Formats: sequence, structure tokens, C-alpha cells
Amino acid sequence: MTTHNDDVDWDGWPVSDYLAENYRALHPSDAAVIGHHSAFYRRLAPRGIGRSVEFGAGPNLYPLILASAVSRRVDAVDAGAGNVAYLERQILVGPDASWRPFHTLCRRLNPGVPPTLAGALAPVEVVRADVRDLEPGTYGLASMHFVAEGATEDIGEFTDFCRAFARCVVPGGYLVAAFMENMPTYRIGPTSRWPGCPVDPGIVEQAFAPLTQELNVDRIDADPTLPDYGDSGMVLLTAVTAAPP
Repeated sequence: MTTHNDDVDWDGWPVSDYLAENYRALHPSDAAVIGHHSAFYRRLAPRGIGRSVEFGAGPNLYPLILASAVSRRVDAVDAGAGNVAYLERQILVGPDASWRPFHTLCRRLNPGVPPTLAGALAPVEVVRADVRDLEPGTYGLASMHFVAEGATEDIGEFTDFCRAFARCVVPGGYLVAAFMENMPTYRIGPTSRWPGCPVDPGIVEQAFAPLTQELNVDRIDADPTLPDYGDSGMVLLTAVTAAPP
């Protein structure tokens, strides 16, 4: 039986286990994603985008840090209560020390990133909402990390998430994304099970080609320092959104 996004209790996302397994240290795959994205962000004017969005933010702070180099406001949009609570604590109380190496690398690769971690998070507004409800053409840039392929087991719904992601940006705006490659349904922590939709560079390109121009799709190999979720690496994307047909 195929699991769809609405079948899942996203308020129950295991934030602590997810962070412990993936983000309490700066893994080589994180560094590769940050390097890839930083090269794209350096092409943009510092703080030249009025409003950007992290589409399905989760508790991952490094995409927000990256976007702070080019954005005057960053909306971190997520539907899950635990993710939203974590993000709000990071901004209002102060970020966990484990994020400092991520900020250091982001700033080294792009000096447009604010000089302190707190400063990089200052433009962030946490928004609890379903990303599928975002209004088309709202943002100058959208970023998405491990969302569309981790929200469903259905390839059609994966494509719908990609379409919503691209269409929340103005024509001629920017997209930055990362996907787990060939990610099956997987576990986080001792018991929790979450949907996965296996995708590869060809599937990602097919989903975004009708929606974009200047589309670039790359990949990196699986990271042996991370838990074995069954994936084969990551697919990385940058693009400029096309005008609607």
C-alpha cells in the first residue's frame, strides 16, 4: 500500500533522533551540498532578494544560513509542530552549538553570509503551514532540502511537490534544492517509519524541465559517515523559474 503525504502524522517527526543521526556533526555530504549551493549563491547580489522560502524547512538550519547571504527575509515553512518548535527555539533562545561549524563553512565559501550564526538566522521567520498552500509567485528564491522525495511514496505526488515548489517563486526567480537519491521508505531512531520516493537525476530533471530554465542537476555519492537509509547519494539542483505556459 502506497503511503501519501496526508497519511503521515508530521507532528510526530522525531526531531531529536533526526538531528542526532544527521546534523550533530558536519558530515562530508553536508559540506558538498554547502559547497555546491554556495557557488550558486555567490552569483546573486548580497541581500538582493526581498523574500525567500525554505520549502519544508524541518530542523535543518544550514539552508537558512546559506539563504541569509542573499535574502532580506527567509520564511522557514513547515507543517510539523516539532519542527516549528525547534526552529523557533533556535531563533528566539539561540542556536545549538553544533550548527557553528556549518555557519563557519557557509561564511568561508560565501562572505555574504552574516558574520555570526545568530545574525545569519536573524532574517528567518518561522511559518507553520502546508507548503502546498503557498501562493504562486510569492518569493524571489525557494530552497528545498530532502522534502519532496521524503514526503510521499508516490511519484506523482513527488512531482506535484516539485511543481508547488517551483511555482511559489516569481518567474525568473531562483530554485536551489537537494534530494536523497533512490531513497526508500526508511526509519529514524529505533522505531519510526517514514515515506521515501526513490528518485535519480533523470527523474528530478524530468520534473523540473517544464518549470525552469538554466536547469542544472548534479549528484554526489552516498556518505558512509551517515546512517544507511538505503539511499545511493544526493541529487543537487539549481535553476531559474520559467514563466507559466
